[in-house]
Amino acid sequence: MELAHSLLLNEEACNQLGEFQKAEFIFEWLRFLEKLLPVTSRADVREEQKKLAEQLISLLNSSPGPPTRRLIAKNLAILYGIGDTFSVYQTVDKCNELIRSKDDSPSYLPTKLAAVVCLGYLYKKLGRILGNSVTDTVGNVIKAMKNAESQGRYEIMLSLQNILNGLGAAATPCHRDIYKAARLCLTDRSMAVRCAAAKCLLELQKEAVFMWSTDLDSVATLCFKSFDGSNYDVRIAVSKLLGTVLARAVTCKQATASARQNVRKISLDEAMELLGTGFLRGSSGFLRASGDILKGISSVSRDIRVGVTQAYVVFVSTLGGQWLERNFSALLSHILDLVSQSHPKAIQTQMDAICCRRCISFILRATVGGLLGEKAQIAAAKEICQAIWKLKKVVDVVMSDGNLETRIGTTDVTSSQHVLVCALHELGSLIHGLGTTAAPLLQDSSTGVLDAVISVILHPSISVRLAAAWCLRCIAVSLPSYVSPLLDRCIERLSSLKSSPEAVTGYSFAVAALLGAVKHCPLGIPHGKGKVIMTVAEDLLCSASQNSHISIQRTQAGWLLVASLMTLGPAVVQHYLPRMLLLWKCVFPLSPKDLETERSRGDSFTWQVTLEGRAGALCAIKTFVSYCGGLLTDEVIQRLLPPLPCAVDLLTRLPSIHKMYGNALKTPSMTYRHRLYELLALLPPKTYEGRFCAILKELMADFTATDNQMAASTFLLPPLCHQDDLLLLGPFLQETDHRFIEEQLLLGSSIAGGSLEYDPYSIYEKAAEGDSVPKPLPPALSVISAAVRLFGVIFSHVAESQRLQVLEKLLASIKQTKGARQQTVQLNIVSAFSSFLKHLASCKGSLGPEEVRRPALTLVMGALESNNPLLRCAAAESLARLAQVVADSAFTAGLAQVSFEKLKSARDVVSRTGHSLALGSLYRYLGGIGSTQHLNACVGILYTLSQDNTSPDVQTWALHSLSLIIDSAGPLYHVHVEPTLSLVVMLLLTVPPAYGEVHQSLGRCLNALIATLGPELQGSKTAVSALRTSCLLGCAVMQDNADCLVQAQAISCLQQLHMFAPRHVNLSSLVSCLCVNLCSSYLLLRRAVLACLRQLVQREAAEVSEHAVTFVKDCREDFTPDINIREVGLEGALLSLLDKELDQRLCQDIKETLNHMLTSVAVEKLSFWLKLCKDVLAASADFTSVASVDTTQEEEGAKEDDDVLTSESDERSHPFTNPKWSTRVFAAECVCKIISHCENAGRAHFDVTLAQERKQRDSRDDFLVLHLADLIRMAFMAATDHSDQLRLSGLQTLLVVVRRFASVPEPEFPGHVILEQYQANVGAALRPAFAPETPPDVTAKACQVCSAWLASGVVSDLNDLRRVHQLLVSSLAKVQAGKEAQSQLYNESASTMEILAVLKAWAEVYIVAVEREKNQSDAHKQTLTITNSTDESYRDLTSSADGLLDLVQADLGTLSKLWLAALQDFALLTLPSEYASQLPVDGGAFYTAETIENARPHYHNSWALILYATALWLTSTGFLVVDPDEGVTNLSRPVTPTTMCQDSSSRAAVKSPEDVNTDIFHLTLGISVEFLCSPRSDAAMENIIACLHALQAFFDVPWPRSKIGADQELGVELLNVLHRLILTRESPDIQLATLEVVRRILFAAQEHVREKRRSAEVDDGAAEKETLPEFGEGKDTGGLVPGKSLVFATLELCVCILVRQLPQLNPKVTGSPAVKAGKPQLLSECGSRLVSAALVILSDIPSVCSPEGSVSVLPTILYLTIGVLRETAVKLPDGQLPLTVAASLQALKGILSSPMARAEKSRIAWTELLRSALVTVLDCWDPVDGAQQELDEVSLLTAITVFILSTSPEVTTIECLQKRCIEKFKIALDSKDPVVQLKCYQLLLSIFQYHNRAVSYPYIHSLAPSIVGKLQETEKTKPENSAELQVIQEGIKVVAALIAIAEEEHRAYLVACLLPLLISFLLDENSLGSATNSARNLHEFALQNVMQIGPQYSSVFKKVMASSPTMKARLESAVKGNQESIKVKTTPKHAKNPGKSSSIQLKTNFL
Repeated sequence: MELAHSLLLNEEACNQLGEFQKAEFIFEWLRFLEKLLPVTSRADVREEQKKLAEQLISLLNSSPGPPTRRLIAKNLAILYGIGDTFSVYQTVDKCNELIRSKDDSPSYLPTKLAAVVCLGYLYKKLGRILGNSVTDTVGNVIKAMKNAESQGRYEIMLSLQNILNGLGAAATPCHRDIYKAARLCLTDRSMAVRCAAAKCLLELQKEAVFMWSTDLDSVATLCFKSFDGSNYDVRIAVSKLLGTVLARAVTCKQATASARQNVRKISLDEAMELLGTGFLRGSSGFLRASGDILKGISSVSRDIRVGVTQAYVVFVSTLGGQWLERNFSALLSHILDLVSQSHPKAIQTQMDAICCRRCISFILRATVGGLLGEKAQIAAAKEICQAIWKLKKVVDVVMSDGNLETRIGTTDVTSSQHVLVCALHELGSLIHGLGTTAAPLLQDSSTGVLDAVISVILHPSISVRLAAAWCLRCIAVSLPSYVSPLLDRCIERLSSLKSSPEAVTGYSFAVAALLGAVKHCPLGIPHGKGKVIMTVAEDLLCSASQNSHISIQRTQAGWLLVASLMTLGPAVVQHYLPRMLLLWKCVFPLSPKDLETERSRGDSFTWQVTLEGRAGALCAIKTFVSYCGGLLTDEVIQRLLPPLPCAVDLLTRLPSIHKMYGNALKTPSMTYRHRLYELLALLPPKTYEGRFCAILKELMADFTATDNQMAASTFLLPPLCHQDDLLLLGPFLQETDHRFIEEQLLLGSSIAGGSLEYDPYSIYEKAAEGDSVPKPLPPALSVISAAVRLFGVIFSHVAESQRLQVLEKLLASIKQTKGARQQTVQLNIVSAFSSFLKHLASCKGSLGPEEVRRPALTLVMGALESNNPLLRCAAAESLARLAQVVADSAFTAGLAQVSFEKLKSARDVVSRTGHSLALGSLYRYLGGIGSTQHLNACVGILYTLSQDNTSPDVQTWALHSLSLIIDSAGPLYHVHVEPTLSLVVMLLLTVPPAYGEVHQSLGRCLNALIATLGPELQGSKTAVSALRTSCLLGCAVMQDNADCLVQAQAISCLQQLHMFAPRHVNLSSLVSCLCVNLCSSYLLLRRAVLACLRQLVQREAAEVSEHAVTFVKDCREDFTPDINIREVGLEGALLSLLDKELDQRLCQDIKETLNHMLTSVAVEKLSFWLKLCKDVLAASADFTSVASVDTTQEEEGAKEDDDVLTSESDERSHPFTNPKWSTRVFAAECVCKIISHCENAGRAHFDVTLAQERKQRDSRDDFLVLHLADLIRMAFMAATDHSDQLRLSGLQTLLVVVRRFASVPEPEFPGHVILEQYQANVGAALRPAFAPETPPDVTAKACQVCSAWLASGVVSDLNDLRRVHQLLVSSLAKVQAGKEAQSQLYNESASTMEILAVLKAWAEVYIVAVEREKNQSDAHKQTLTITNSTDESYRDLTSSADGLLDLVQADLGTLSKLWLAALQDFALLTLPSEYASQLPVDGGAFYTAETIENARPHYHNSWALILYATALWLTSTGFLVVDPDEGVTNLSRPVTPTTMCQDSSSRAAVKSPEDVNTDIFHLTLGISVEFLCSPRSDAAMENIIACLHALQAFFDVPWPRSKIGADQELGVELLNVLHRLILTRESPDIQLATLEVVRRILFAAQEHVREKRRSAEVDDGAAEKETLPEFGEGKDTGGLVPGKSLVFATLELCVCILVRQLPQLNPKVTGSPAVKAGKPQLLSECGSRLVSAALVILSDIPSVCSPEGSVSVLPTILYLTIGVLRETAVKLPDGQLPLTVAASLQALKGILSSPMARAEKSRIAWTELLRSALVTVLDCWDPVDGAQQELDEVSLLTAITVFILSTSPEVTTIECLQKRCIEKFKIALDSKDPVVQLKCYQLLLSIFQYHNRAVSYPYIHSLAPSIVGKLQETEKTKPENSAELQVIQEGIKVVAALIAIAEEEHRAYLVACLLPLLISFLLDENSLGSATNSARNLHEFALQNVMQIGPQYSSVFKKVMASSPTMKARLESAVKGNQESIKVKTTPKHAKNPGKSSSIQLKTNFL
C-alpha cells in the first residue's frame, strides 16, 4: 500500500495485483491523492496534470465501485480547480459521451454512473466556469434518466444537486427541467431515489423562486404523495424539503425576486393551511379528497400524517425560536384546531384520534420544548392556559344547557376533548421541563394555571380527566411545594362531590397522579396524608353499593387510591397494611360454593361493578408487591394467598359469565384477566402451584382466542429478541428523535399507540424512558402481553411431564388456523415459548425429557421460516436459547446441521435470512459450537450468502450473523480474519450506496474484526500493517456513505481502532468528522459521535479540543454547524448541545465527556473554562449580568444587600441563549470541580502574591485566585436563581469558595483576607434562602454556608458578623417553635433535616468560637511574656473571637437544650431493632415515629458536631447545668433533655442536678462509644475526630473524670474501643486525638486513686500508716487481669502505637528477646508526635498501680521507654534532641521519680529493675555485632544523668555501675565534638551540685581533675569559634560550682587553679580592640568571674595576686580597659551576654 502514496498512479505496481487488490490499491491511491492535491504547489500539479487527468479518466472507464467513482470525481474536480481549466471541457464532453452510450449491459453501468457522478462534482467545484455548457449537460443527464434503473436515478438526482450547488443562479435556464425530473423521482418506487430527489429539490429551491411562490401548492401535494408508503429516511428528507420551502415562502423579501416574476408572498395562515390540508386529507388536491368522501373512507395513511408532522417541526425550526415566540398563539390555535370538531374526519375513530393527538403533542414538544428559552416557555404555557380556559367555557355552556339540543352538545363536548388532551399534555410537559423555574407562572393569578387544570377535571370525557390529572402530576414533580396543597384540594373536592361520577373519577385520577409524583419529590409529603387517603378510599368502596348510578366510578376510584397509595413505599404503607389486607380479603368470596351462588345471582351491571372492583384489588396488590418488597414477609404472603384460588376460579368462569351477560362485560373481563396475570407473574410461583393447570388452560385460550385479530408483533417480540438483532429491521425499531410518532407506524394499521385512557391505573406509574406520558396499550394487547410473561414464569415451574402435552396442544392450535389468524396465533405462541426459554435459561432449569425437544423444535423452526422478519429474529434467538437449555453438544450440532442443509438447498429469501441468523445466534449463546470444522462450515456458507447481490436482505442477515460469529469465536477466528476482512472491504467498495442496511451489517462485521484483532493492530509486521490499512480503508468508505447509520458504524470502528492502535488513526481527521456530525439529525449518529469523543478525551483532551478549533478555522467548505465551535471551542459546543439535547443517554455522555476534558485541561485553560461556566450561568432567565458588590455598600445594613440585583441587564449577545436550568446546574458543578482540580495543582492558585509574580513572569499562566470575583459572582447568580436545584448548586459553590479561600491573605492590606471584600455578595446570596417559602433543603444548605462563613474568620467586625448571624438566629426561632409550627408542605423528615442543619451550623460556629478564644488566651499569655509591640493586631483578633463567642453566648441557653434534645433523639434512633418497642410512641424532639427511617440519615449527618459543641458547653459550665427558668422551658418544649422522655406532667419529682448530670454523661458517652465501636468504613473522618474531641472536652472537667475514674469497667471498655479505633484507622489525626483521650482517662484514674489514698489517710489517722490498705491496680498481689484492668488496656494501646511506629520494639519481629538494635532512625513529624504522646501516658501508669502492681508493669514501661530512646537517638546538628528522645527522657524522669520507687512494699523490686534499666542504657554504647553504634552520646548521657539524679542513691551507687557511668562521662569529656563536651559539662554540673554527697562525690573525685586539666590546656589554644567558647565557659562554670561545694581546706587549692586560668583569658586595652569576637567574649566572661570570685574568697585571691605580679598587672590593665570601654559604649551592650545559660535550662529540664 505504500506504493499507492504517490501523485501519479503507480500503474506498474497496480497491474501486478489481483482484481480485488487492484480495486483496493486504486482506492487507497485516490484517498491519498485527495489529501495530497490541495497541498501540492500549483506548478507541480500543472506539470503532471495531463498525465493525471488521463489516469483518472481511464479509471472512469474501468467500472469503478460507488466509493471509488465518488473519489475519482472529487479528484478530477480538485485537479481542475488547482491546475489549468482549459481541458475541463474535454472531460465534460467525455462524461456526456459515456452517459449517451447505448450500451445497457450491467457491466457498463458502473462506468455510466461514474460519469454522472463526475459531472456533478466538476460543476460543484468549478461552478460558473462551466456555465455555458450546463444546459446540454443537464439535458443529457435528464434524458439518461428516462430508461435508467434505480441506481442511475439515484446518482442522477445527487449529481443534479451538485450541479445546482456549484452554479447557483447561473443554472436558472435548467430549473424547470430539473424540477420536472425531480418531481417524478420524488414518488419513485425506490426509497433511496426519493431521498435523493428531496435533496435535489432542496438545493433547487434556493434559486428557483417558483417553487415557493407559484408552484407552492403542487410542491406540497407532491411531498404529501411522496410521504405515502415512505420509510423513515424519506420522511426525514421530504419533511425537510417541505418545511424549508414553506418557511421560505413565508419569509421571502419582495426584493429578492427578479423583477419579471411577480412573486406572491403567502401568509403564515396560508402556509399552515397547506400543511393542515396534508395532515387532515393527505393531499391538497380537490378531486381525490371528494372522491374518497363519496366512498366514505378515511383516506389519510399514517405515514403521510407522520411526515406532515415532521414537516411542521422543520417549518417552525427553520423560522427559529424568536419567530416562534412572536407567532406562537397563531401556531397553537392552528395546531390544536387539527384535532378539534371542525375536522371530524381526522378523529372519527379512537385510533385515529390517538394518532393525531400524538402528532400534535410531538409538534408542540419539538418546537416549544426544543426552540424556546425558559422565559418564552413560560409565555407559551400562559397561551396554552388561555386555550384551556376558552374550551372550558364552551363545555360549561353545553353542560349547563342540558335541556336543549343535547345531541349537538355532546358532539361538541366530545370533539373538544382531543384539543384539551393535547393542550394539557403540553402544559404538563412544559412545566415538567421548567422545574422550579415555573414557580412565577403558577403564582401568576391572572393566568390561573392550577384553576384551569383543576376545572377540567370534571370534563365529561375520561381522556381529558386523565390528561388533567397527568398535568397536575407534572406540576407536582416540578414544584414539590405544591404536592401537599393540591392533594388537600383534590381530596376535599372528592369528598364533597361524592355523588358526581365525573368528580369521583376525575379527582381520584388527580389524587393517584399526585401520589405517583411523590416518589420524584425527595422532600415527600406529610405522613398524615396517607391516612386521609386511605380513609377516603375505604369510604368510597363501602358506599359504592349505595347508589347504582355511580357504583362503578366509586369502586374504581377507591381501589385506584389504594393502589396509588402503595407507591409511597414500605415506610408509609406498613401503617395501613392491615386495613388494605382486610379490603383484599373482603373483595373475593371465601369458598367456591359462594362463587357459584354469586354467578347465578347477579345481572350484567352488578358483574361490571364486581369485575371492576376485583381488577382494582388485584392491581392494588400488584402495586404493593412491586413497590413494597420489604414488607413481603412470609406472614404477609400467607395473608395475601387465601383469595387467590378464588380469583383463579373466577378467571376460568369468565367465558361462561360473558356468554350469559353479553358484550358489556368484554372490557371489564379483559381488564380482570390482565390484572390477575400481572399479579401472578410477580408472586413466587410456589404460592399458587395447585392452580397451574387451570391458569395454563386460560393462557392457551388467550393465545388462540378467535376474536383476537390484532397481530401485535412489534410490542410482543422486541423484548424477546436480542437487542443487536433488532438492528436488522432497519430504522424501524431503532431509537430516533421521532420515535414518539414513528412508533404508530410500527404497530400496523389496526392498532394505535398506547394511551392513558386504556388503563387509568397507569397514571401513578413511571412513564417509560423517553416518554413524557405513560402509554398503556389497548386491553386486548395488554392481556396478551401479560399472558406471554406469565406463561414464561409458570411453564418453567410446571412438571416436565406436562410440558409435552401443552406444547403439542399449542402446535395443534397453530395447525388448525389459517391465513392471517394463523400468523396471529403463531406469533402469540412463539412469544410465550420464547419468554419461557428466557426464564428457564435465567433460572438454570432444564427442558425435560427428549420427547419435549421435538415439539419445541417444530414450533421454533416453523417461526424461523415465517414471513414476519421480527418473528424470524425471535425464533433464531429462541433456537439458540433452546440449545443453551438442552445443553447437549450433539443436539446443538444437529441444529446447526439442519440450518446448513436448508441454506444449501433453499433459494427463498425468508429461509436464507432466518437460518443464517440462527447460526449466528447459536454461536452467541454457546460461544463456539465446539469444533473448528463447524466454524469453517458456518463461515463458508455465510461468505457465499453475503455475496448474493440479488437480495440485499440475505446479504444483510448473513453479514450480521457473521459479525455475531466473529464476536463469539474469539481467538478461534484468527485463521479467518484476513479473508473476512478482504470480503468486507470488497463489498464496501462494490455494494450500491442505496443499500444502507447491507453497509450497516458490513460495519458491524468490521467492528467485530477490529475487536478480534485487538492490540495486535499495533504491530509493525507487514501482514498486520496490511490488515490495519484494510480496516482504515473500510472506515473511510463508510465515512463517505450518505447513510447516517453507516457513518455511525464508521465512527465506532475508528473508535475501536483508536483504542487498540492510537498512533495509526489520524486524530485530526477523526475529530473533524465528529465535529461535522455533532448536530446530526440522526440520534444514533450523535450517540456514536459522543461515545467516540468520550473515549478520545480520556487520553488526549487537549489535542482533541485543539483539532476541533483548527478544523473549524480551516474549514473551506460551508460547514456551519448549529453550534459555534469557532467562538466557544469544542467544550462550549458540547455545553450548548447538552442544553438542546433531549435524549438522556446522550446527555449523560456529554456530561462525562466534559468532565474528562475538565479534569485534563481545566487548570491549563482556566480562564476559558471559567468564562464558559460564567456565560452559561449569566445567560440565566433573570439577569444577564450582576454588578459586583462593592464593600462600601455595606454601611447601610441589610437594605443594601438586596440591591445587588438591580443593575441594568446589558443586552450583549451571549454564546448561550437562555440555557435550561439543568445546564446551569451542570455549569455550577463544573465550577466546584475546577476549584478542586486547582487545589491539587499547586499553591499559587490560592496565593495572590505568588500568582501575581508568576503571572508577570509568564502572562500565559493563569491562577484561580485571580478569578475570585468571578467565582463569587457565579455562586451568587446560581444561589439567587428561581430554580431550587440551581440554588443548591450555587450555595454549594459558595461553600467551596469560602472554605478554600478563607485563609488567603490580601497582600495590599496586611492582616486582612481576600474574601473580606465580598461580604455583601455572600450576605445577599444567603438571605433569600432564609425566606419563609424556601424549601427546607435549600435552607439547610444555606445554614451550612452561614456556619462556614462565620467560622472562616474572614469577617472580624462585629456588625458584619451580625448580618449573617442574624439569618441563623431567625432559623433558630423557627426551630424553637416546635413541631406544631412546622410547614405542612413536606414530609416531617424534611423539617427534621432543616432543624438539624440549623443546630449543626450553630454547633460549628460555637466550636470555632471556643477554639479561637482558647488559641487567643494561649497567644495572650505568650504575648504578655514577649512584648507589647503588636497590641493593635492582637486587640483586633480578640475582638473578633470574643465577638463571635458573645454572639453565640446569647442563645447558648436555648441551643444547649436543643442540642441535648437532638443527641437524645440520635441515641434513640441508634438503638438496635430489638428495642424498637421501647421507643417513644410519638417520636422524639425533632422526628415523628412514622418518619423514623427518613430521619435517620439526617441525624447521622449532624450528630458529631452537635456532640462536640455540647461537650464544649458542658465543659464551660463545669457540668453544672444551671437553668434559672427550668419550669418555664419544660412547658414550652414538648421534650427537653433534662426530662429525658417524660413529659412534665408525669414526672414524680424533679431530678436532682447530680441525676441530670449522670443522665447527660451516660447519653453522651453512650453515643460516642456506640459510634467509635464500629464506625462504618465510610464514616467521615470529621465525625470520628469531632467525637474524640468531644470526649477530650468531657474529661477536661473534674465531674465526668470522677465518674469514669470511679467506674473502672467503664474506663476499660472505653480504652478497648479506642484501641480498636487505632487499629482500624491509619490517620495520624485520629490516633493523636485518641491518645489525648487515653491520657485524660488515665488522669481520671490517678485522681481517683489519689483521692482514695487521701481519704483513707484522713480516716485512719496518719499514725498507723503501715496498715493502710493498698489502693490502685494490682492490689497486694500485683496481678493485672486482661479485660478487667485499666492499666493493662492502656499498655496495650500504647504498645500498639509504639510498635506500629517502631517495629523493632517488638521482640517477636526481631527474633530475640532483646531487640537487635539497627541504625537509629528519625521518625516523621506525625510519628514523633504519636510516640511522644504514648510515652507521656506510659510514664503516668505506675501512679495508678498499687506498689505490687507497679512492680508488674515497670519492666514493660522501662523496656519501651528506653527502646524508644535507643531507636530514635539520632545525632542532630547543634546538639538538639529529637522530639521522641526528649519525650522518652521526660518519661524516664517521671517513672524514676515515682513514689512507688520509695514505697516500702516495692522499693527493693524497683531498685533491682531500675539498676537493670541503667545497665541497658549503658549497654547501648557497646558495639553490636562488632559494628560501632551511631547513637547520640548526648541523649544517652542525659539518660544516665536522669538515672543518677532521679532515683534513690542505692540504685546508682553500686560500684560497678558507678564506674561504668563515670567511664562514659570520661569518654565524652575527651570527645572531639564541642557539642558533646558542652552537654557533658552541663550534665556534670547538675550531678556535682546534687544534694546527696554519696552520689555526687565519686563523680567529683573522678572527673574534676580532668576537667581542670582540660581547661588549663585551653590556656594555650584560644577558642576559635562560639562552640569552643561555650565549652570553655561551661567548664569554668563547673569549676566555679566545685569551689562553692568544696570544703574549706580544698577551696584555696581550687581557687588557685582557677584564677590564673581566668586571668590568662583577659586582654589588655590595646589588644582588646583587635581581638576576635570569641576572644573578646571570653575576656568579658573571665573578667566577670574574677570580679565575683575576688570578693568571695578575698584571702586566697590576695595570696595568688601577691605570688604573681604579672597576673596582677594583667588584671589591672584589663579592669582599666574595661572601665574605659564602658564609658565609651552605652550600657545595653551587656545584654549581649552570650547564651546566658538558657540552653541549659532547656535541655536539663528532664533532670
